[in-house]
Amino acid sequence: MRKDEKKTIKRDIIKNSAAEIAEFITAKFKASPNKKYTIKSLASAIGAPDKEGRYAVKDVIESLVKQEVIVYCRAGEYKLNAAALESFIGKADMIASGSMYVCVEGQERDIFVNQRSAGQALHGDIVEVIVTHTAKNGTPEGELVRIVERNPKKYVGVVELSPNFAFVKLDSRKIPYDIFIPLSDDHKFQSGEKVLVRIKNWPKGSKNPIGEIVDTFGLAGDNNAEMHAILAEYDLPYEFDKEVEEAAEKISEIIPKEEYKNRRDFRDVTTFTIDPADAKDFDDALSIKKLEDGNWEIGVHIADVTYYVTPGSIVDTEAIQRATSVYLVDRTIPMLPEKLSNKLCSLRPNEEKLTYSAVFKIDSDAKVVDEWFGRTVICSDKRFAYADAQELIEGAEGELKEEVLTLNTLAQKMRAERFKKGAIGFDRGEAKFDLDENGKPLGVHFKVQKEANQLIEEFMLLANKKVAEFIGKKRGKGANAERTFVYRVHDQPNMDKLASFKSFIMKFGYNFKAEEGISVAKELNKLMSKIKGTSEENVISTLAIRTMAKAYYATENIGHYGLAFKHYTHFTSPIRRYPDMIVHRLMEHYLQGGQSPELSIYNELCEHSSEMEVRAAEAERASIKYKMVEYMLDNLGEEFVGHISGVTEWGVYVELDDTHIEGMVSLREMQDDFYTFDSENYCIVGNSSRRTFTLGDAVKIKVLRADLARKQLDFSITATINFETGEETALEFVAQNRDDNSSSNNSHQRKSRDGAKQHKRNRIRQ
Repeated sequence: MRKDEKKTIKRDIIKNSAAEIAEFITAKFKASPNKKYTIKSLASAIGAPDKEGRYAVKDVIESLVKQEVIVYCRAGEYKLNAAALESFIGKADMIASGSMYVCVEGQERDIFVNQRSAGQALHGDIVEVIVTHTAKNGTPEGELVRIVERNPKKYVGVVELSPNFAFVKLDSRKIPYDIFIPLSDDHKFQSGEKVLVRIKNWPKGSKNPIGEIVDTFGLAGDNNAEMHAILAEYDLPYEFDKEVEEAAEKISEIIPKEEYKNRRDFRDVTTFTIDPADAKDFDDALSIKKLEDGNWEIGVHIADVTYYVTPGSIVDTEAIQRATSVYLVDRTIPMLPEKLSNKLCSLRPNEEKLTYSAVFKIDSDAKVVDEWFGRTVICSDKRFAYADAQELIEGAEGELKEEVLTLNTLAQKMRAERFKKGAIGFDRGEAKFDLDENGKPLGVHFKVQKEANQLIEEFMLLANKKVAEFIGKKRGKGANAERTFVYRVHDQPNMDKLASFKSFIMKFGYNFKAEEGISVAKELNKLMSKIKGTSEENVISTLAIRTMAKAYYATENIGHYGLAFKHYTHFTSPIRRYPDMIVHRLMEHYLQGGQSPELSIYNELCEHSSEMEVRAAEAERASIKYKMVEYMLDNLGEEFVGHISGVTEWGVYVELDDTHIEGMVSLREMQDDFYTFDSENYCIVGNSSRRTFTLGDAVKIKVLRADLARKQLDFSITATINFETGEETALEFVAQNRDDNSSSNNSHQRKSRDGAKQHKRNRIRQ
């Protein structure tokens, strides 16, 4: 269309109604919400810059101002009234550049807000935003309208002290601002100290938020300071209040004589515990007795925590809040005070203990032919470490050998049957650090699950399953057909993730035929068996795990896909998990003939316990990452072999083969070529060399940097490694192909890194 034709069409607008002119102008304002227009520029925009056009536009503008669609700014300029656009309320997910994504419930895509339009919002704030336009990739983009609610989270950082003020440099990459701290005369922190800070406000015109220091942990780099800081970062407790400790100390250790009468007595039955060598709380024990009919009576005895901890007590309230024990690299932060977890409720040998038990009559084929649930009293004969029990299984002589071997035989039969029915087994070694007395990592070893571990696992699974069946199976019709209960549930795999996984493993020559249900589980087990001992085992098994849904607590039973159980709960660890305490109380309530209680309170407890479990797991991973970085401080400049474990727009992640330590190779560190991200094929591609790096590739890396505060390792790739031959090929510089319009590519790459550098939802990880 010629320019004069466009002008004629636009001039025709003048001949139309004011409503049509208003529609045209309103659309123009909405297309550029931040732009200001004069009446003259708008008249030109409709192709009528003359006096007649300006008058027509002026009348429309005055009407739109009255309707509050647009607002007058200054010097004859007008701007769209933000209230005229649809607004959304969501949670801010900030990235390192200061930009953010606003996650709106019910919206398919998050709204991107760049730093200039984010105002003084911070990570985790509830904010109101308007969508101003949609990017080419389909991402809605907008600007902040207001902060609805400030995130109350406290942050960890390091103090930088000046004579009259201080700044806290935060560890979190989610807040890219230092926090200004006004000094009082009696401040008790020093420069270089690890602290917990609360953001109080952020005055308009101020470059930095203002905060106050609410706790100090010690100098950065000190092991205790760093571990306490990790707990604080995830809002987890690192000590008990004095009142809770005192309440626990007042609980009597004496078992009343009448209590024995109310319990089934197992004190004369052979009983023992099997736990890690460094365990202090023994919350489960096994008893075994041969019956006259040739079957075995196996008791799974669990510490009766709810006998000592009564609902509504200060200890119970604290346990609800904590919901779980937390396991960091070098310490355990218990859910219950030490008096309970390590003394009263710990099933120590040669001490009479109160327990809640699931007792099974099991035949030689490991089939349960009878079951009983209730309160008991036991006296453990022996405490085994896993290694001790494993030695007996492997042929060594020792006390209670026959009992251990019998239990192991039954456990292996149960395990085989469980996998036959579709249970999934991921056998990944768990990395453990060897620490000196100051917490410094000296080495890494891997815990491998052997038959002794499986023995305990199978009987705990059996108890959890049978308790859930006993409560959860329907009993006729009516209000009590289904009873309120707390289940441990696990949904089927995400089909999109599974499809990506199937596509990925084809690269290694593996097929995956199953589409859904139990067949997927059986196919996964078959694949895990095939990759055992191969160089790609770690990357494939990790990616397979991440196709799985996350298990959680719920009152609605959907079954446990990973275990192939229709009913499952957590009953066996009440010392360290609050849901197990709930299950014990509900079990006793129903055994005493109680009616099904109100559901809502249990829904809240399930949601809170699931949330705290996730938080505890994140803190554990953070402590592991810290020790990984600390361990690698002595290896700067050294080379290691690893496999690519993640691919993103800003680089690749490499996991080292010998330690499973992971670091990042930034695209800007890859000087041999200019690389771009290929999201469809999970790889980065060199523009000139066409060299690719993808998930699972074997590479040699050099350790460049180890940032303890950020718990981050930076690597550079020095060579590629052939899967089949092990041959190394050093990376060499390749001149840029200028026909690729590299300046444009560089600009695109900078924008990509700025916009998505820390936005992990776009990260393709295994």
